[in-house]
Amino acid sequence: MQTFKTAFIEEPLISVEQGIAFVRGDWSVRTLSKRGEVKRRLSLLKEVPKATGWNISEMGLLDSLGGQLLWDNWGGQRPKALVATPAQSDLLSKVESGQSIPALSKPLKDKWAWIVRLGQGAQIGLEHAYALAALLGQLVIDLGSFIKSPRYGPWREISAQIFRTGTQALAITALVGFLIGVVLSYLSGQQLASFGAGHLIVKLLGVSVVRELGPILAAILVAGRSGSAITAQIGVMRVTQELDAMAVMGIEPSQRLILPRVIALALTMPLLILWTDAVALLGGMYAAKFDLGIKPVWFISQLPTAIGFTNYMIGILKGLVFGAWIALAACHFGLRIEPNTESLGKGTTASVVTAITGVILIDALFAIMLDQLGF
Repeated sequence: MQTFKTAFIEEPLISVEQGIAFVRGDWSVRTLSKRGEVKRRLSLLKEVPKATGWNISEMGLLDSLGGQLLWDNWGGQRPKALVATPAQSDLLSKVESGQSIPALSKPLKDKWAWIVRLGQGAQIGLEHAYALAALLGQLVIDLGSFIKSPRYGPWREISAQIFRTGTQALAITALVGFLIGVVLSYLSGQQLASFGAGHLIVKLLGVSVVRELGPILAAILVAGRSGSAITAQIGVMRVTQELDAMAVMGIEPSQRLILPRVIALALTMPLLILWTDAVALLGGMYAAKFDLGIKPVWFISQLPTAIGFTNYMIGILKGLVFGAWIALAACHFGLRIEPNTESLGKGTTASVVTAITGVILIDALFAIMLDQLGF
């Protein structure tokens, strides 16, 4: 008798007696899922001499995985001498009927797949650009109708949006602006003091805050706060089918949803930027007092000369464009949200990211154009 013993169980899994291979033990998924167990049993099966009969009636438990291992070892056909219980024979018949299904091969790596992904990304970008252009065109038409007949305009919605996007954002913009002013004053003051030019801190703070930092900070905060709220609000209306109800009643969503939000943000953003500028300069003034010994009275007296009216107008113009862009992007992604919660989350995230990216891109375009114009 030839016996193949294992180190895992005392009774041999496979033993050959008088030309018959006896298979014992548990051949189920639970046992075969143990680490290295399938490989070990395959090696035992391969050691059985050819042209022998098989007796699997003494097996403890056999399922489709164990039956597949035996079937593969037999070369895809039943042995001529096979002793099995009726249940085992039925299981082997099921394995036999499915043996023609080819094994899944590992997919080959496509070295040009990045071109496909690039094309898909460009296509999605073009779709968004087309939808934004269409939304902007409809907004211009609605704005013309509003100017022509202001009496029938959505004044209540505009007032509500001004309160939500403007008044309720005063606290967070003031806090961030004050801290940025303090940090910028301390860092710049140390460098200027080393060259004996501490008095230039007024011009440095004034121009950088009023022309660049104030508009950018206010726009980013509004995009993250108000832009996401607008997208989520319109998205929830899509999920609850309120937009469909408005269409049934003959109410244009662009007139009652998009136009008020664009007008409100276009009005509140310049005011928020002026507010952020003032608080940031206040923080920079007190930091300069403690760090450089500059008196607040002298600091304030030098601000008009250091900043200039042109820089203030540039900041206000940026605020007007930033506000309209943030509202337009937020409404665009809100209208594209599908009626499910997963799309709502993705749409809100995409709205904030797109709005902030667009703000930075618009600011860069402003810098290039103003440089060409000599401002």
